[in-house]
Amino acid sequence: MITVAADGSGDFLSIQEAVDQIPMEKREPTIIHIKSGVYKEKLYIDKPWITLVGEGAETTVISYDDYAKKVFPSGEPYHTFHSYTAYIGGDHVTVEGVTIENTAGSGEIVGQALAAYVDGDCVAFRDCRFLGHQDTLFTGPLPPKPRDRASFGGPREDAPRRPVRQYYERCYVEGDVDFIFGSATAVFQDCEIVSLGRGWITAASTPEDVQYGYVFLRCKLTGDAPEQSVGLGRPWRNYAKTAFVDCWVGAHIKAAGWDRWNEQEPVDEVRYMEYGSVGPGAVTSGRAEWESELNVQEAGRLTAQRVLAGDDGWDPAIRSGG
Repeated sequence: MITVAADGSGDFLSIQEAVDQIPMEKREPTIIHIKSGVYKEKLYIDKPWITLVGEGAETTVISYDDYAKKVFPSGEPYHTFHSYTAYIGGDHVTVEGVTIENTAGSGEIVGQALAAYVDGDCVAFRDCRFLGHQDTLFTGPLPPKPRDRASFGGPREDAPRRPVRQYYERCYVEGDVDFIFGSATAVFQDCEIVSLGRGWITAASTPEDVQYGYVFLRCKLTGDAPEQSVGLGRPWRNYAKTAFVDCWVGAHIKAAGWDRWNEQEPVDEVRYMEYGSVGPGAVTSGRAEWESELNVQEAGRLTAQRVLAGDDGWDPAIRSGG
């Protein structure tokens, strides 16, 4: 076990220093214990089998403030995917009891500002907080190509696209516009999803040949946004898949539930689903006509173990090295 402490009482002062000393080829779990403190650093993890364990998300905080409209010395803007506070591209990474925040501010002023760019396979977060505004949590991989420019930029621009699986348990995720977005198969279980203002919770870009996109199980959808001002999601690409099962849904959620991204995308292949949710925003009678209401058998099959199993049978309930 490696200990990181901002007050100098551990092996390293920063999390990045601890990560850098782990051999890339190591295939046994390495536990990095992070003592309480605010770690102002832009964290980059591209190594596998690392477990970060904080002393609680309220007191162990990774913080940075990059944003899409910021420019490099060359004058080139950061765009979305250079703006992350924490990049996690290694497989079999686990993070527990940590806050990851981007403090750049409102997207109306700074543009997109990622708290976390998560592009590893078999990555699990437990009891973590993700704080930001626009595009708080990106669940990679990137789509094949951008809509409006030659390249996305960011750490995985030229990497081969591959399906990845992610698990978020008892986490708190806040933002406003498209604040959970990307192509991963990701399960959010017993999480609180908090809308700070008008916008959309999800913007999935699920690949055509991937069976599952986002699955929210027993989550609580809350926030300060006005009543009827937030969509459950809009498709970032044509085959977006998102399901909300047994969730509590606040009054800030629009009656229609889902949007079409300014009519840019067809909805023939979009799979937006709900089942068993309660709360003032859970009435599905006014939902978009292209939503699917699951039956009890279909909803029962959407377990974390089944959705995330893949070809290797990954079960996020079995912890690695923690």
